[in-house]
Amino acid sequence: MKRSVQLLLALFAAATLAACTTTEPAEDTTDTTAQQEADAAAAAEAEALARQRAAEEAERQRIAALLENNVIYFDFDSDAIRSGDMELIEVHAKHIQSTGKNVVLEGHADERGTPEYNLALGERRAKSVAQMMRTYGVADSQIEVISFGEESPANPAHNEEAWQENRRVVIKYQ
Repeated sequence: MKRSVQLLLALFAAATLAACTTTEPAEDTTDTTAQQEADAAAAAEAEALARQRAAEEAERQRIAALLENNVIYFDFDSDAIRSGDMELIEVHAKHIQSTGKNVVLEGHADERGTPEYNLALGERRAKSVAQMMRTYGVADSQIEVISFGEESPANPAHNEEAWQENRRVVIKYQ
């Protein structure tokens, strides 16, 4: 009997202890998953915003570099704008529009040809650039065209390299 009482007491103690233990509530996986998804979405949005800002800054730097170049070169005896200079003219045109500034387009020629012919060629070159700027939306009132012909060479030498440098239109802001 003593054993039965001891066994009964042991069972009672075990049952009491079992009743006193607490069970941890199961983690709510939907809250954790939703938070993880929200964190991932926020990180992706921040990364996309950083990429966009970097691209915008790179574009600003590219445009600033183009605006530093204010000379458009021409082939011998030609007033046709080279395809590689179209973007340069477009960037200057957009800058003129956004700032409201006026511009003087100075046409130049190399020393070959008569002074009268070179003066006319310089003017045609400046007018070609002016026309292209107009197609990009610059107002006539913002553009002034002048020609120096052969009178103001960028390079005074008498060789092909110098002549190439002298066949140009210079964009000057006012």
